[in-house]
Amino acid sequence: MNPETAATTVASPIPEAMMSAEMLIGELDISHIVTEDDTPVDNLFSEKQQRLLTEPLYANWDGGTRRRTFIVAANVGLYPDIGGNPVVPDVFLSMDVEIAEDWYARRHRTYFFWEFGKAPEIVIEIVSNREGGEDTRKMAQYARMGIAHYVIFDPTLALSDQMLRIYELRHQQYEQAETAWFRGVELGLTLWEGSYEGKEATWLRWFDHNRDLIPTGAESTARAEQRAAEAEARAQQEAALRRAVEAELERLRAEIERLRSQA
Repeated sequence: MNPETAATTVASPIPEAMMSAEMLIGELDISHIVTEDDTPVDNLFSEKQQRLLTEPLYANWDGGTRRRTFIVAANVGLYPDIGGNPVVPDVFLSMDVEIAEDWYARRHRTYFFWEFGKAPEIVIEIVSNREGGEDTRKMAQYARMGIAHYVIFDPTLALSDQMLRIYELRHQQYEQAETAWFRGVELGLTLWEGSYEGKEATWLRWFDHNRDLIPTGAESTARAEQRAAEAEARAQQEAALRRAVEAELERLRAEIERLRSQA
C-alpha cells in the first residue's frame, strides 16, 4: 500500500443544544457516567499490538509538519453524548487536542466529546474473534459518532480474507478506502512482518510521509547505539590509518637521513 491522497478528515461537530446547555449550567453533571470498569478483556497479542500503535507516536512523532498536538490511546472510552453510552475502541487517535493537566478529575478521565470539542480522526479495532461486531455494530456506532477513518485489523482473518481494511466516512456511511494514508493526519498504516518485544508476527504499524515506519522507543535507542558504534569504529579506523601513515613517514625520513649520511 502506497500513501496516496485520501479524503479530508471529517470532524464530528458537537450538537449546539449540548454546547448551549453546558454554557448555561457550567460543568455538566456526569456523576452517572462510568468512565472505567477495570474489566480485563484483551488477549496478549492485542495488548502488544495496542502498545505498538500508541508508544511510537509519543516517542518519535512530532504531530506532522504543523507539529500538532494529539492524543493516541488504547482501551479508553469514547463518549459522544451525555447519555453515558460509550464505545471503547482498541486504539484511537485524535488531533489538535491535549490531555488535561488535572487528568484525575472525573471530566478529564476519558474522552468526552463535549470536553475535547470533536471526535477522534481515527479509530482502530483489532479483531480477536467473531463476537466483537467490528464490521457490523461497532462500524455503525463509529459512523454515528462521525469518526472520519475506521480501521479493522484482523490478524487471524476471523471476519474476512482481508487482514487490513480501511474505511472513510462519506455521507454518514463508511466506504472502504483504497489507501491506508490519512492525508489530514499525515500518517499511514501498514502491515509489517517482524519482531516486537521478542515476538514474530504480522503487526500493524504507523508510517510517515516518507514511508518510514515510526520507530518505537527501543528501536530508536538501538539505532542511536548502532550509529554511535559505527562512528566509533570509523574513528578507530581513521586513527589506525593516521598512525600507519605517520609510521611510514617516519620510516621514510629515517631512510632519507641514512642515505644522506652515506653520500
